[in-house]
Amino acid sequence: MTAKGIPTVDLSQFTLGDANQREIFVRQLGAAFHEVGFVAVANHGIPKSLVDGFYTASKAFFALPEAVKRQYEVVGLAGQRGYTSFGKEHAKQSKVADLKEFFQIGQEVASDHPLKAQYPDNVQVAELAEMSKLGKELYQTFEKTGGQLLEAIAIHLDLPTDYFQKQITAGNSILRSIHYPPILEEPASAIRAEQHEDINLITLLVGASAGGLQVLNTEEHWVNVLPEIDEIVINVGDMLQRLTNNYLKSTTHRVVNPPREEWHLPRLSIPFFLHPVSNMDLTCLKSCVTAGNPLQYEPITAGEYLDERLREIGLKK
Repeated sequence: MTAKGIPTVDLSQFTLGDANQREIFVRQLGAAFHEVGFVAVANHGIPKSLVDGFYTASKAFFALPEAVKRQYEVVGLAGQRGYTSFGKEHAKQSKVADLKEFFQIGQEVASDHPLKAQYPDNVQVAELAEMSKLGKELYQTFEKTGGQLLEAIAIHLDLPTDYFQKQITAGNSILRSIHYPPILEEPASAIRAEQHEDINLITLLVGASAGGLQVLNTEEHWVNVLPEIDEIVINVGDMLQRLTNNYLKSTTHRVVNPPREEWHLPRLSIPFFLHPVSNMDLTCLKSCVTAGNPLQYEPITAGEYLDERLREIGLKK
């Protein structure tokens, strides 16, 4: 563990390195996902200019009048495309809504693709044409980096190297731009994002505009996550934890409110929730079921699990 609260790995060791460097990376990433569930990644291949451009567009979107933003809130999609207004989402164990609003961009496939019916069209913001263009580019870049990380995890788990790539190609991933507005009054017990675990395989998070991310460590203490400016943060989601029968750890995390003197400052963050296709079988891998770690979960598909969790967090009725 480092002063930033989580281990650090260098993805270029895997993508550009020799056999020995790749082996070291796989071992380091596997250990981080097993022991901590979070890792900071350097040399991840996601251009800063693309991230900065999408941040700028997102900031402009959230600055739009409330009535304009609500035009992009699509009833019946459980927040999976377009805008979700303030106070809609909560952690599964909480009844108090998080202090955030967000905008989501999903998978795009050709009109004749077999999965087209599962993927609604993305919402186009008329006032900010560049937001969709930048979002699509960032989405595809995250997909590529996430695929490289999952290839390393497949090797760590002694699976075929393309095990995850087959499942995430045209997968149900989500790019989310989250805006935590200034806090104007004493919150009713809520924090910006209550403690939770992510639903998906892995989450890729580019640096937020302000601090606040905390991870619950093995000693049950909250640790501040402070990545370097050129790093992204990756964490294991519940689907990967479930697939590996709790061998890889989906760690509880939260976003806490800033000190009162900084309540007037908003926070913007851009996570990419890497999901597989909905029919991926999340039945625990046989290699992860042992006498010391007996079977923890019943079989379920990724789509069934996502549906269950969206209801728990209040996005789906």
